Amino acid sequence: MQGEALLWLALKAIAIAAVPLAYVYFSRDQQKLRKLAWVTAFLTFDLIMFGSFTRLTDSGLGCPDWPGCYGHSNPLSAGEEIRAAETALPSGPVTMTKAWIEMLHRYFAMAVGFLIIVLMVMAWRRFGRARTPQHRSAAVLATLVLVAVCLQGAFGAWTVTMKLQPAIVTIHLLGGMSLLALLVWQALREEPPRALVAGAARLRPLAIAAFLVLAMQIALGGWVSTNYAVMACPDFPLCHGELVPTMDFRHGFTIWRDLGMTPGGEPIPFQALVAIHWVHRHFAYVAFAVLAWLAFRAWNVPGLSWQARALALTLVVQFLTGLSNVVLQWPLALAVAHNGGAAALVALLVTVNFRLARAQRAGAAG
Repeated sequence: MQGEALLWLALKAIAIAAVPLAYVYFSRDQQKLRKLAWVTAFLTFDLIMFGSFTRLTDSGLGCPDWPGCYGHSNPLSAGEEIRAAETALPSGPVTMTKAWIEMLHRYFAMAVGFLIIVLMVMAWRRFGRARTPQHRSAAVLATLVLVAVCLQGAFGAWTVTMKLQPAIVTIHLLGGMSLLALLVWQALREEPPRALVAGAARLRPLAIAAFLVLAMQIALGGWVSTNYAVMACPDFPLCHGELVPTMDFRHGFTIWRDLGMTPGGEPIPFQALVAIHWVHRHFAYVAFAVLAWLAFRAWNVPGLSWQARALALTLVVQFLTGLSNVVLQWPLALAVAHNGGAAALVALLVTVNFRLARAQRAGAAG
């Protein structure tokens, strides 16, 4: 890719990032770092949803190179190459619409990356002015967030260059969720301490377990999506009229293989897709139970009550959107909403874990 095209890509990202930066700069909030951290977390949440829209519209290979589009900074400049690819394979992944969807996703991803760089610079500058342990740990966390977004960018590139290999795409999804979790944690660190009732820290093991269970369920959901196994079980609550249908776990959960293929290069058996879907569906019951129990335990805990209520509501909505994807034959809006619900659950559980960790530290200090 030519240097001029790379420069234009960078300028587009900076131009997009300038909007939230201006919003933070001109806001009346004196805690600019906190404000920018929350804005960046919110935009990362939006980016996760747009990434799911990109994947669900089969636009992931709309531009089959990276970071540009056929070596250009935008699809219009690559119009000749896109039209040639579409003519050669009309049903293929390359169209002008898909190219724009893919490139818009990249523009926004680069803009978030730029905001994270600004966050890190602000955190280290603050530490330079006031060398406290708290400011130092905040600066280190900001650096870790930058490393995370760089890794996420690398997996984004491999997603394209390795032609949507399921393992890479799933890791890319988990990377987005991890980045959101880190940004929410970073933003919460900038918030003033909030009191929790005595004994609230006893919920922390349950909150940690809930987060780990959710991470596993998101990984299984990503595996369903990246293998296009959403409709492998088209009925509910049974699967092909059976509680335990015929399944091929060996091929379904062979991690390193090309999309739609077995490691030996043969088309993946349909029973493997059934196994992928069935495991995700049934582990959802476990995740629902664990997260619902946490919401119930935290329902009346001061400092956690609104998170508990939001967790319960989001959990119900997430269950309904997941069910609707099967019953209504995978409508795009509900599929994107299901991804957004998972991201919302991540943000809520990070918040709960942060509050409990702070309460535990306060109890130990007291």
